[in-house]
Amino acid sequence: MSETTTPDPDVSTGRASSAGSASSRAATRRAVWNTLRGSSGNLVEWYDVYVYTVFASYFEGHFFDSADKNSTVYVYAIFAVTFLMRPVGSWFFGRYADRRGRRAALTFSVSLMAACSLVIAIVPGRETIGVGAAVILILCRLVQGFATGGEYGASATYMSEAATRERRGFFSSFQYVTLVGGHVLAQLTLLVLQTFLDKQEISDFGWRIAFFIGGVAAVVVFWLRRSMDESLTEAQLDAVRRGEDTESGSLRELLRNHWRPLLLCFLLTMGGTLAFYTYSVNAPSMVKTAFEGRGMTATWINLAGLIFLMLLQPVGGLISDKVGRKPLLVFFGIGGVAYTWFLITFLQDATSVAATLLVTCLGYVVITGYTSINAIVKAELFPSHIRALGVGVGYALANSVFGGTAPMIYQAAKNGGHVTWFIVYVTVVIFVSLLVYVFMLKNKSETALDREQGRAFR
Repeated sequence: MSETTTPDPDVSTGRASSAGSASSRAATRRAVWNTLRGSSGNLVEWYDVYVYTVFASYFEGHFFDSADKNSTVYVYAIFAVTFLMRPVGSWFFGRYADRRGRRAALTFSVSLMAACSLVIAIVPGRETIGVGAAVILILCRLVQGFATGGEYGASATYMSEAATRERRGFFSSFQYVTLVGGHVLAQLTLLVLQTFLDKQEISDFGWRIAFFIGGVAAVVVFWLRRSMDESLTEAQLDAVRRGEDTESGSLRELLRNHWRPLLLCFLLTMGGTLAFYTYSVNAPSMVKTAFEGRGMTATWINLAGLIFLMLLQPVGGLISDKVGRKPLLVFFGIGGVAYTWFLITFLQDATSVAATLLVTCLGYVVITGYTSINAIVKAELFPSHIRALGVGVGYALANSVFGGTAPMIYQAAKNGGHVTWFIVYVTVVIFVSLLVYVFMLKNKSETALDREQGRAFR
């Protein structure tokens, strides 16, 4: 009679535990590499966005008459107008990403950014081609706004889907690590150029080097993104190709069946994006004005502050993985309402380097409550077949109305002597978003991403 061998429970449990541990490590490694490849493109695209604001004072004379007192307003108006293209880009690339895959959409968007940065780097100035210079600048920035609108939704979606369940906040926070990192690189580029060139030389040709760097870097990232894993399943993509799936990436589907999360995405974004551009674009501009004539002091302050903001993002993401997303958003809302007035009034008359850096960094702590988790919060609102479109459109609409206009509105308010009105405007919008965080968001409940967990990357 044959003898039946009963497996040792401890050995079986050990094997299962070992297999589970190995699988978990493999998933984490895949998440790390996909996040790095996805975020590298995000870094370059946002460098291309911010290099414009960082070098605006140097190149505005090439496109507008420097004798015109409104030339600075015109430059920032172009920055604001490009945000009008973001909803269009978010619709196009969101549909593209939901129907063709996240990888294809992200590769396409970075290609557009590269081409436009290279054109700006070589376009002749106003003295050579007259008003044509400004027209070309506007067209390039409009296309970049189109590409950026697509980049946000697709990258926020991809990084959220690429993350492991227990570390979604941490991994998705790298979207803003690289977004802020793009600003850091732009400031660092200015610092390097200031080391080797004087102000006139930067105005003459140095700013072109900055745009050229962005264009070349984007070409490199194009090749990196081609090797990313795809987060949509082959079955989903096949269904679209065969015409069996007509709802993926459909604007009609989004507006008919997912309008509530779309509205929520818009409302929770508006206060955060306005605060982000006020704190990270307007504030550095104020610092530059306050320390004008003191060498590279302002550049050092702004660079140190932005590096601090960049490093805070994974911390915020990790905290959200422990306590949930809602507490961080509420922290930002309360902090933004209480701190905006002090930040702006202080920086307008700043004289102390240490105090200015401290005040700026405290502001960055406040907005980290929003920036570190904004991608994952929005991605968790939508199912996979409509996620890139929903996240992109909801963000882009709020970003166009409230975020991109912040530098222009501040500059116009400053020129008119009405900075107080701008402060009230920012505070009220943040307060409205705070009400949304408190009354419309649940904490640590099951999301669409939880229900989709286990999707295989390829």
